[in-house]
Amino acid sequence: MVKICLECQSEPEERGPGSALRELLTDGETASTDTCSGARLTDFCAVWDAGVFLVSAAGKGAPSGVTERRLNEAETLNSVREAQFQRLEAARPRGLGRGARGPVLRMAGQPPPWAYIAVLLCVLSLGGAIEIPMDPSIQNELSQPPTITKQSVKDHIVDPRDNILIECEAKGNPAPSFHWTRNSKFFNIAKDPRVSMRRRSGTLVIDFRSGGRPEEYEGEYQCFARNKFGTALSNRIRLQVSKSPLWPKENLDPVVVQEGAPLTLQCNPPPGLPSPVIFWMSSSMEPITQDKRVSQGHNGDLYFSNVMLQDMQTDYSCNARFHFTHTIQQKNPFTLKVLTNHPYNDSSLRNHPDMYSARGVAERTPSFMYPQGTASSQMVLRGMDLLLECIASGVPTPDIAWYKKGGDLPSDKAKFENFNKALRITNVSEEDSGEYFCLASNKMGSIRHTISVRVKAAPYWLDEPKNLILAPGEDGRLVCRANGNPKPTVQWMVNGEPLQSAPPNPNREVAGDTIIFRDTQISSRAVYQCNTSNEHGYLLANAFVSVLDVPPRMLSPRNQLIRVILYNRTRLDCPFFGSPIPTLRWFKNGQGSNLDGGNYHVYENGSLEIKMIRKEDQGIYTCVATNILGKAENQVRLEVKDPTRIYRMPEDQVAKRGTTVQLECRVKHDPSLKLAVSWLKDDEPLYISNRMKKEEDSLTIFGVAERDQGSYTCVASTELDQDLAKAYLTVLADQATPTNRLAALPKGRPDRPRDLELTDLAERSVRLTWIPGDDNNSPITDYVVQFEEDQFQPGVWHDHSKFPGSVNSAVLRLSPYVNYQFRVIAINEVGSSHPSLPSERYRTSGAPPESNPSDVKGEGTRKNNMEITWTPMNATSAFGPNLRYIVKWRRRETRETWNNVTVWGSRYVVGQTPVYVPYEIRVQAENDFGKGPEPDTVIGYSGEDYPRAAPTDVKIRVLNSTAISLQWNRVYSDTVQGQLREYRAYYWRESSLLKNLWVSQKRQQAGFPGDRLRGVVSRLFPYSNYKLEMVVVNGRGDGPRSETKEFTTPEGVPSAPRRFRVRQPNLETINLEWDHPEHPNGILIGYTLKYVAFNGTKVGKQIVENFSPNQTKFTVQRADPVSRYRFSLSARTQVGSGEAVTEESPAPPNEATPTAAYTNNQADIATQGWFIGLMCAIALLVLILLIVCFIKRSRGGKYPVREKKDVPLGPEDPKEEDGSFDYSDEDNKPLQGSQTSLDGTIKQQESDDSLVDYGEGGEGQFNEDGSFIGQYTVKKDKEETEGNESSEATSPVNAIYSLA
Repeated sequence: MVKICLECQSEPEERGPGSALRELLTDGETASTDTCSGARLTDFCAVWDAGVFLVSAAGKGAPSGVTERRLNEAETLNSVREAQFQRLEAARPRGLGRGARGPVLRMAGQPPPWAYIAVLLCVLSLGGAIEIPMDPSIQNELSQPPTITKQSVKDHIVDPRDNILIECEAKGNPAPSFHWTRNSKFFNIAKDPRVSMRRRSGTLVIDFRSGGRPEEYEGEYQCFARNKFGTALSNRIRLQVSKSPLWPKENLDPVVVQEGAPLTLQCNPPPGLPSPVIFWMSSSMEPITQDKRVSQGHNGDLYFSNVMLQDMQTDYSCNARFHFTHTIQQKNPFTLKVLTNHPYNDSSLRNHPDMYSARGVAERTPSFMYPQGTASSQMVLRGMDLLLECIASGVPTPDIAWYKKGGDLPSDKAKFENFNKALRITNVSEEDSGEYFCLASNKMGSIRHTISVRVKAAPYWLDEPKNLILAPGEDGRLVCRANGNPKPTVQWMVNGEPLQSAPPNPNREVAGDTIIFRDTQISSRAVYQCNTSNEHGYLLANAFVSVLDVPPRMLSPRNQLIRVILYNRTRLDCPFFGSPIPTLRWFKNGQGSNLDGGNYHVYENGSLEIKMIRKEDQGIYTCVATNILGKAENQVRLEVKDPTRIYRMPEDQVAKRGTTVQLECRVKHDPSLKLAVSWLKDDEPLYISNRMKKEEDSLTIFGVAERDQGSYTCVASTELDQDLAKAYLTVLADQATPTNRLAALPKGRPDRPRDLELTDLAERSVRLTWIPGDDNNSPITDYVVQFEEDQFQPGVWHDHSKFPGSVNSAVLRLSPYVNYQFRVIAINEVGSSHPSLPSERYRTSGAPPESNPSDVKGEGTRKNNMEITWTPMNATSAFGPNLRYIVKWRRRETRETWNNVTVWGSRYVVGQTPVYVPYEIRVQAENDFGKGPEPDTVIGYSGEDYPRAAPTDVKIRVLNSTAISLQWNRVYSDTVQGQLREYRAYYWRESSLLKNLWVSQKRQQAGFPGDRLRGVVSRLFPYSNYKLEMVVVNGRGDGPRSETKEFTTPEGVPSAPRRFRVRQPNLETINLEWDHPEHPNGILIGYTLKYVAFNGTKVGKQIVENFSPNQTKFTVQRADPVSRYRFSLSARTQVGSGEAVTEESPAPPNEATPTAAYTNNQADIATQGWFIGLMCAIALLVLILLIVCFIKRSRGGKYPVREKKDVPLGPEDPKEEDGSFDYSDEDNKPLQGSQTSLDGTIKQQESDDSLVDYGEGGEGQFNEDGSFIGQYTVKKDKEETEGNESSEATSPVNAIYSLA
């Protein structure tokens, strides 16, 4: 074993991980750079063992694997270095002191020659930067070259009405000073009174309040920020003044155009800076309506695909809006004069389906208005938007469609604009180059235009140089890598000057786009500029190299106290800074051993994580940061506290109203922590009223009431942790006696199990124990244990096993080499709980696999290969690290040796195989512990090729008008070149035997699976000529086609007549109309019509009518107006009648349900309208007769006549001894001036009198014939008024009132 150590020339006690490399190795052959891994070397020691370098690097930028091994190797490597240093001191020649410089090589053996170059290349590949903390005290103390923080854009357009502002701000320590160049010459600000520079900034302000023209200051400006450590540059800022020139005055003659012709109205806006926004309006400032026919192009012109007469209704003015001046300039409007063959602008023709023909406009094929011709090209820069435009004329207006040759349009970036006339592709990249074409089409034809798109690129960053902060003696590099089209050139500058003209620096080497720094010193500080450019633009980046020499410093408060709960995870932070980057080590209680590994883990930022706190972890932890300039340390005191646990929890209770309830909550906690016990009711803080008493370990409720019912949660908390327990209180009325306490309680899902613990750890098993959560009034029925492993499917949980709800500990069977983590889910009748917190991890030891992958297949994807696939094994069947598969194969029924290969995936492709040959396949699992069992042999096949032969001697026999029978000879098996899937017949209808009947010649197919020699092709069209070919089909596809056979199908029955219509213009006739069948299937000889009358369940005799083939109308004379008719119509050929079409005559309008069936004659008549009307008339006549009879009887009765006029009626008057009634018109006759409603009420019309206004009695008298002649008597305070004579004694209506 050979050890090579590279030391700096400082004293042993001063050596640190930040030491610069002083020793170089010489003499080398071929070196391996695999030993470097890109680490930035600040402390280097390589151990040569069996041809492998083990590198220990103490850099913050080191890879995680190197960093994790760094502290573990420290003790061994330090002892080796110390022994070597002592040997060096003994062998040092006189005159060379400890401080003498020069490379010294010490070795305890001789490695191979390439080892030297391996180390050297590793050193040269190192690069990184020290990160400066955000702590202001450190930021202000450290020196720093200038950095540009803010600058104006490269193309800086300003408003001429405002002062000019060119921004340039920078930071650095000391603060930088600024100066400017204009057009690459020094810009003397002091000589121009209008120009000033802002304080503590490089921003230029050009003031025009006192006069001056902004155009005089146009040009290219560049800002320089400088301090004693270097100079930073801004971009070259091109200053331009915004321009919005006026539109030239011009008189525009009316544009005369024929209706239907294309037209372009040119805008030609004045050139502005930036370019104006164009839009079209009328002179009255109404926007021009744009659509598929009329639209504005990207160049601002207005295009008419075809001009219509309504286009004369307005004029057209082009408007330009200038951004900076916020002004709109309007061009003189165009007026149109449209010549037309149809002088009237009939608006009804606008929606006419053939608008152009209706207006006498000739239809034209499309032609392109923009761009011209059939092809054009366009260049676009990467990252910009590509806008392709095609505007076409034609009548009717053409539709535009876009395509890309050889591919599809990028759906995520492409969008159509301007009524599909423009295609915009956003954020163009190189793959968007190619040929695009637009297709303009209307019913007259189509035309297309091809646009060749080339994508170029201004420079864009691949690796932008970053600021480099190094320690003295360290190595680093600046990388400036950009791409573009054409390829950009790279130019390096230092402090604003070309690198070629800068003073030479032996520690600096330029290699194209990379500058390598070796053994940097304080004098190496500078700002480097990388300028990469091509014909489309440039990029300029500043990156400074700062060399810091800072001893270690601690950034956190000293002597912190950290308190943590037992069995928890914690992290001790120790932020630090230094240059060179210090190494950090942790010690406990002043002991010399470094803490890393096992229960401890040290992160790159210096934090120490303790994965599970135990009692013995309590103590004082010291972090020590060391570099070549010194060391700094800080201490953290860790105190471990016992967890807070409720060991006697409150229980569910059922109490009667008015009783006393006590809920216990006894807590165990760390005595050094202050305990606080609080209560929640229904998850809200509980208000302790005067009926409640809260003690340290209980809550008492006196005189329980209904409002006290609910859930009570005891919360025991300290400043570090808490525990809680819940119970439910049910309050019953006095008379209530619950039979089941839990039946009255609300049920819920169980709480999650907690405190998972792994014990009885064995190779293939472990015992898992947990504490059940609250069942929430529904007993737990099951526990589900789940596991997660972090190798194959990290973060995915799988069910492991299921246990009854009565257990809380179980032995779990485990698979080898799985890093298990468990959790438990409780289940009751309500549902599942949330999963518990996961347990600690437990990795089982490895073993050879006990099974092999499943679903092994061998199938060819090409004619000369075979792809072997299988279902990979999961984590629980891998049983060890580096799971792989041994794949074996050989041709079947041969004595070939097995071919084998080791595969880490789930497929392997065997190449150069014969066509469709069977193979024996085996796939065996293997890991680092061994191989799995012997696998089963699976038969697979190599790839198929197309069949070489076609079926021969194909014979066709016509079975009927729609089917044929096929027979053929089988092909030889060696010509199939694969698995015979089927024989397939391709056939198509060549023509119909009927003249002038168009037929579809679409090819159809019929397959006959397996090795068959005959088959039937059906669903053919009768009376047609067919052609047929046959092929052999395997898994690859069709073979060659057989000889084409022809056959003719005989005449068949026709299809049903089309569009059979039944119309009923009146109650006497029914009109029938129909069209010829879609498929005559022969020569039509006529039509057969069958119809029958029906009325409900009654069905008449069927009548049959035959018609000639040309007749398509028939009129049926109805036998009666009530019955309906059912018609069945079919067409006939010589073969017979075809499919019939059936319709029914419309139902009469007064039928409620046209399709209802009548069950008997009475029901039929009862539902008829005429019958209902007749019954109503009879009822009315009977009522009138009854009324007349009653009146006659009343007039013949006995009426008393008053002897005295002013004697009121007494209570004995209404009825005489003989039973006759006194007829009083005062109660039963309507007053004059009122009318009677149909419901018997009296509607007052003109008179405001009321019966209330009259007296209780009245003087009434009757004539000798019994008619009423009396008068009404008014109230005492009124004068008597003359009553109305009754002249309607015989009126039926009045008679009805008399019945009241």
